[in-house]
Amino acid sequence: MLDVACGHGRHAKWFYQLNHPLAVVDRSQDAIESIAIPDQTCEKVVADIENGPWPFTDRQFDAVVVTNYLWRPIMPTLLASLAPGGVLIYETFTQGNETVGKPSSPDFLLRHGELLHICKDLRVVAFEDGFEDGFTPGEATHTPRFVQRIAAVREDADDGRQSGSADPAFRVPRRYGLA
Repeated sequence: MLDVACGHGRHAKWFYQLNHPLAVVDRSQDAIESIAIPDQTCEKVVADIENGPWPFTDRQFDAVVVTNYLWRPIMPTLLASLAPGGVLIYETFTQGNETVGKPSSPDFLLRHGELLHICKDLRVVAFEDGFEDGFTPGEATHTPRFVQRIAAVREDADDGRQSGSADPAFRVPRRYGLA
């Protein structure tokens, strides 16, 4: 699993608890150093992926996770980093967020449906585009926001597999579990 713009590794920590192999990247040395995951189980990379080279050239991952980060020029690289059968989990702010807080610059806000367009060659398993009022029962914080999120899979060569027959009518569809 690759956690892009990982910050202090909130998502990596969750995947670590599930025993997934990990790689994380962020431009902040302090953030990377704060990630309390053993180095032998997590490849920790400090890199400015907006101004420098992509640190994972020619590598692919079973999952790529990106949250609260948008830099459009890197999108093709993120998609190319997905292994066959790999899943992209992406969530960030969208247009409308400028009416409730930061970020407010269009450079950091997805256009409505933009992730669907970006993932047009993947199999979209889940997609949401809308407003969250930020209310969480039992918590004092209330941060409304406009967000877009997607879970999409790069289908592998076996996704056209057949069940003991050369007849395409006997295709067995891949099962993507829903929570």
